[in-house]
Amino acid sequence: MSCLSVRAFLLLGLMSSTWAQGTWSRGRQRGLRTTRQNNPTLYHSEDDSEWSTWFNVDHPGGRGDYEQLEAIRFYYRDRVCESPLALEARTTDWIPAHSTGERVHVDPALGFWCANAEQPAGRNCSNYAVRFLCPKGVSGSVAQDAWGPWSDWSQCSAQCGQEAVQVRSRRCNSRSHHWEQQCSGPTVEGRVCKGPSCPVPACSLNCAMGRVNAECDACMVLTRTDHNGHFRIPGVCPDGNATLTVRLQKHAPLTVVVPHSTERTSVLHIKLDRAEKLHVLKNPESKARREGQTAAFCCKVGGTPEPDRYQWFHNGTLLEVTQTKDDATLVLRNLRMDHAGEYYCRASNEAGAIKSKPATLTVIGNDKPSCKPKPESYLIRLPHDCYQNESNSFYYDVGRCPVGTCAGQQDNGIRCKDSVAYCCGVAKMEERQISCQGYQLPTMVVAQCGCQKCVDTKAIVRGRAMAADNGEPMRFGHIFMNGVRVSRTGYKGTFSIQVPQDTDRLVLTFVDHMQKFVNTTKVLPFNKKGGAVYHEIKLLRKKAPVTLRSSETNTLQLGEVDGQDPIAEIQIPPNSFYRENGEVFTGNVKASITFLDPRDVSTANAAQSDLNFIDDNGDTLPLRTYGMFSVDFRDEEADEPLNAGEVKVLMDAAQVKMPEHLSTMKLWSLNPETGLWEEEGDFRMEKKRRGKREERTFLIGNMEIRERRLFNLDVPENRRCYVKVRAFRSDRFMPSEQVEGVVVTLINMEPTPGYTSNPRSWGRFDSVITGPNGACLPAFCDDQKADAYSAYVMANLGGEELEAVPSSPKFNPNTIGVPQPYLSKLNYRRTDHKDPRVKKTAFSINVAKPGANVADEGNGPVYSFDNLKECEEAPFNAGHFRFYRVEGDRYDYNTVPFNEDDPMSWTEDYLSWWPKPMEYRACYIKVKINGPHEINVRSRNMGGTHPRTVGQLYGIRDTRSIKDMDKPGVSAVCLEFKCSGMLYDQDRVDRTLVKVIPQGSCKRDSVGPMLQEYLVNHLPLAVNNDTNEFTMLAPLDPLGHNYGIYTVTDQDPRTAKEIALGRCFDGTSDGASRVMKSNEGVALTFTCTDREVTRQSVFQALQNSPGQSLVGAVQAGRSNRRQRGGQATVRSSRRRSTRNSFLVRSRTSG
Repeated sequence: MSCLSVRAFLLLGLMSSTWAQGTWSRGRQRGLRTTRQNNPTLYHSEDDSEWSTWFNVDHPGGRGDYEQLEAIRFYYRDRVCESPLALEARTTDWIPAHSTGERVHVDPALGFWCANAEQPAGRNCSNYAVRFLCPKGVSGSVAQDAWGPWSDWSQCSAQCGQEAVQVRSRRCNSRSHHWEQQCSGPTVEGRVCKGPSCPVPACSLNCAMGRVNAECDACMVLTRTDHNGHFRIPGVCPDGNATLTVRLQKHAPLTVVVPHSTERTSVLHIKLDRAEKLHVLKNPESKARREGQTAAFCCKVGGTPEPDRYQWFHNGTLLEVTQTKDDATLVLRNLRMDHAGEYYCRASNEAGAIKSKPATLTVIGNDKPSCKPKPESYLIRLPHDCYQNESNSFYYDVGRCPVGTCAGQQDNGIRCKDSVAYCCGVAKMEERQISCQGYQLPTMVVAQCGCQKCVDTKAIVRGRAMAADNGEPMRFGHIFMNGVRVSRTGYKGTFSIQVPQDTDRLVLTFVDHMQKFVNTTKVLPFNKKGGAVYHEIKLLRKKAPVTLRSSETNTLQLGEVDGQDPIAEIQIPPNSFYRENGEVFTGNVKASITFLDPRDVSTANAAQSDLNFIDDNGDTLPLRTYGMFSVDFRDEEADEPLNAGEVKVLMDAAQVKMPEHLSTMKLWSLNPETGLWEEEGDFRMEKKRRGKREERTFLIGNMEIRERRLFNLDVPENRRCYVKVRAFRSDRFMPSEQVEGVVVTLINMEPTPGYTSNPRSWGRFDSVITGPNGACLPAFCDDQKADAYSAYVMANLGGEELEAVPSSPKFNPNTIGVPQPYLSKLNYRRTDHKDPRVKKTAFSINVAKPGANVADEGNGPVYSFDNLKECEEAPFNAGHFRFYRVEGDRYDYNTVPFNEDDPMSWTEDYLSWWPKPMEYRACYIKVKINGPHEINVRSRNMGGTHPRTVGQLYGIRDTRSIKDMDKPGVSAVCLEFKCSGMLYDQDRVDRTLVKVIPQGSCKRDSVGPMLQEYLVNHLPLAVNNDTNEFTMLAPLDPLGHNYGIYTVTDQDPRTAKEIALGRCFDGTSDGASRVMKSNEGVALTFTCTDREVTRQSVFQALQNSPGQSLVGAVQAGRSNRRQRGGQATVRSSRRRSTRNSFLVRSRTSG
């Protein structure tokens, strides 16, 4: 029989292991190799003996691997002789037994065995296959003489280009009563034969897999593997030229070359890798260039198999291939103005495609400035005693430069990432003097913008991982990114992770080694401009395991809402569990299935990932969930994880309220590394009888539970919009007081009753970080019925929940930020609309898609899905929803404006409050006040010892003291001051001259003894002649609570201040508190009395100022650090209104 000279292909059927083992024969060729090196015990000439096929009847589970001759004969009686001459054993990795280092036993008369108990500690036996050496002419247990001769082979019935089977037969010559024993073996034997060559013209059909059939209308597959992954292909030449392509569902195809061999039978071991969806590893970066220069964009995509094609698009139009340097790199030379726009790549393979995020190319004319020289307007709030008659306000325009990429000095090299990043920033500043009551306040104003090197920043994600039900922290849990552990949670569940550069999508998996909580994968938004973003990670508790018998059919229900039917159930057939090595498991199984039921709206914040998937075109699209479930199957005795095959999921069709979803429902699994959902299979509709009379319709799908353990019942949804939201520092809603870094979350609720579904269910959630122009949140919407979809929106900043604009008792469209009549159509309601006792930190709306021909609806706050750019760039006067911080009585002023929400606004200047970006050092001093009232305390911070800054103002901090709940007449304040240390040039230190000035009739009682001793021993010593205040040259050392000084350094300014404040409130160097402890860790003590009636306070003077109107409304509460309660804390509304109108925090942007 001749060898096949064509390329051979192999299709693998479903099997429990990704290993395949095969043999192929060379027909009549009889060359054999000796086994001297493989069998050290017996040697026989190849002239009078031959090897049997390989046998593997046992797996190394339990006691070990036992390939006993008696068991092999039971299954394959006709394949091994009565008395084998020798035995050879190899592992399934094709390693000879004597090379494994394991203790084994070899006896041709008994077989081969390896006992786990005899192996070194911590090691078990490998999986072995064996073969036996038998005398030639001996088959089974009796010599060939008992058989008659074989007949001739029958005629081959194969047509041209096909294969068929030829047969031959023989008769037993024995006359004995035991002829069955003497004539053991087959009576009929078959072999594969090949039909004649097909006549010309040759068939034009090209097969991607297999061979063309005789009719030239289909491709044929050579063979399929059995349940053990074994296959046999006769007639393939092992000449080093033939190739086999192996395919298995959900695995990457593998093409292997049949190695050259002179043996009659050869063995090939194939290991298949699980298919991995394409995912973007590196997105192209935005760039700015001048005309005539060169720009390069790079795109890197991973997956198994890897992408075989890259395409580049410019403003949505496919570019010619000739414009690309190589598949993954786009090089644009001699740039023109029409080259400007958005560029993205699309990578694809036979399994699918994916698109990168777009990068923007800005092309600037050679005679034009790279940045607009004129700064844009930016208002900062002045101290309460700096009312400006010219503007009739407390605001002053200091200007700012909008941050953007600009064309700096680049070398001629073609790089994916510019060696130096350039941004528009401050090129020139001017000092101005602002007239205040009794003093001049210096400030730096932006005079000109220009192209500068970008400020180096670091993005940080921090937060707390806790139980969704009661807030129990996940202590010392592991955090993984891209399959690598990058951090762990603390005792209180806290964590902090620096986001790697070039990260566009941060996917973290939280793993509880205590097995209390379900492994949770989250996609966390972060501020790409730098700074810290706080997230609370809510975790579902693992359900208590139930015991299942592997030999029985087991049914587990999915549903967590009392009084309602389960959404679905999981059905596991008998003998479906198997170990990770493919061995079928028998015994008891501990099964824990945790279901996240969307009919319970409180579970929305515990949902995993961000419910997105990649479609066949490579676009990222949203999913709408009907429930997620996490599975955990374990051996009850060994506690090792188990897999399960052919599992059925039966979903109750009555739970799907939207009829169009019945045909699009799919089963999905989560990829924990990309955070994207990948399709596991479809559902089919089938009616089943429950009980004697009840018949129900179910959606039935099949799945296999292997590496992935989190699944989802979802449908793609294409009715999408964007909702515009802005966050503010106060309820004044000034454009310059917008807060960046706020996490805004939108939860899509089910459509209203009478339309499609149950309003108590949620279907999707999304979180977005606010930037300088707010945030655009994706949401499901409908253009036919305004109340078809509704949504809840909430905002969080560093663990502090921001308040939404009230909807009752007053309903003010100007305050809410959305004009009528669109606002009424959206049905805006704050959560306390009907019950004032409810929290005020969220609002609900109907997500009504704006009408294409309705002018009032074309300017926000809801935008159609195609208008994302319009939403992101919307002007401030366009419709938007608002959140604001409930600020306490604190005010910050910096001579050199700086926005703590935007680290890129930092400016190089000797008077910068924070002298070094990415190293923010916050300092606080604790002051105790003995007096009947809470008073405002100011710190005035000036240069003390540095020749460039001595006597010049760094900034002012105003903070109001907080009453002690237990001791009347006592209050305390944690007051920020500028830390001493190096200035921005890192040349020499400056001991900041700090003045602590209580705003009242006060007298300094005492200074902490340890602080006083430190100041005396570290000269120079500031003059302290005025007993109404305290002056010091701030310490260089990070003193602790014993001194009443609290210092924290962090890569994010807000985080540094938050931690330092917590320690100051608590009066310790390592603790934290939200309640002021007025007697702990105090540095200064003042005694304050009521002012004389004839003296006018700054607040009264402010009220009596001509032309001044009170700014802001009465604040409903203080910051989340101020814990006050009871009637003792209530002050007159007039007094609180006056204070809160002006003593607020002002953050500036340079």
